[in-house]
Amino acid sequence: MRIRNLYQKNDAKIIFLVADGLGGLPHPDFQNKTELEYAKTPNLDALVPFSVLGLTIPVDYGITPGSGPAHLSLFGYKPDEVEIGRGALEAYGIGYIMAEDEMAIRANFCTIDGGRVVTDRRAGRIETDEMKRIVGKLSRNILEIDGYKITFMPGKEHRFVIVLKGKGLSDSISDTDPQKEGLTLLPAKFLNPDAKRAADLVNKLVESILEVLKDEPRANGVLLRGYSLKPRVEGFTERTGMRALSLANYPMYKGITRILGMETPEAGETFADLLDYLKTRYKEYDFIYLHYKYTDKAGEDGDFLKKVKAIEELDAYIPEILSLKPDVLVVTGDHSTPALLKAHSWHPNPTLLKSVYMGFDGIERFTERNCRLGSIGTIYAYYLIPLAMASALKLKKWGA
Repeated sequence: MRIRNLYQKNDAKIIFLVADGLGGLPHPDFQNKTELEYAKTPNLDALVPFSVLGLTIPVDYGITPGSGPAHLSLFGYKPDEVEIGRGALEAYGIGYIMAEDEMAIRANFCTIDGGRVVTDRRAGRIETDEMKRIVGKLSRNILEIDGYKITFMPGKEHRFVIVLKGKGLSDSISDTDPQKEGLTLLPAKFLNPDAKRAADLVNKLVESILEVLKDEPRANGVLLRGYSLKPRVEGFTERTGMRALSLANYPMYKGITRILGMETPEAGETFADLLDYLKTRYKEYDFIYLHYKYTDKAGEDGDFLKKVKAIEELDAYIPEILSLKPDVLVVTGDHSTPALLKAHSWHPNPTLLKSVYMGFDGIERFTERNCRLGSIGTIYAYYLIPLAMASALKLKKWGA
């Protein structure tokens, strides 16, 4: 069924507040509570008795999602049917619109030892200004390889983007990132015969980068993944009928919403900046995606109390969001990032939906355990968009 065919325009506003990596696991060092249970969240908890709760699965049972497919699912796309490489997400996220003969790569600076063993996958989370300096150094020293133009573009902290330009490129290449510290950098391998030239090019590129970085104290290595040709995907407005605003600080999230055709401004560096921007443009949109990154960063660092603090800081913003009087408010995560695992996980996301037309469950706190008891149940995340649209009276009756 095509949602766009059921769309009926009205003035109702939907806000999707996405706390990245929100879900957690009971931690044995903290009373066997999750970060959400341990945190003091009076404002979120005040919403719960008048909302419906549930759990959302980004991809499928037991499947740990990356941020790209997890967000596609949140926006109503089945992630196994729409594939957008992380490189394209990063490129679009920094405002680079790809051409047909280009391939984008997500790149991380890392620290390696003399045997090319990765000792720090994030190069000590180098500062953004330091990353920009090193990207400039690469740009001055590596302009072209085998006739292919090479462009380096800064992202944030240890992240940057590489774009290769030329004919015959393929993104069917394996990552050079071993995904764990203590393992050696991997060679790029072609995954089908047509990608051999591109894999050889990437391996030459890595060698050139390592030569330029050899004297850097922390960022002396590079991890490449998420190779992506120019993506092709149906736009969010075309799919739903809703005019959408995306507010995020990090390039990857801005990348996916730009690819989906949402208006994605450079609204500032902090979550407070995003809210300030939203107040000036709120009436112009049907759907607002509001992204909060800090929960995920703390979870990936394995810092339970830091993630608790990030949740509590988000809770403090809830009254400001409610002051806009959204007709539908959804609070959820794109995926879970338990501090216990220090990584994304397959666990479902705690989810809250508040609307006068959705009813309420009468539960007292917003936690993973309570969300299991809610009337939404456990559903795939891509069902949230039609649920939210129905709760905003944006879907007309189907059939006679």
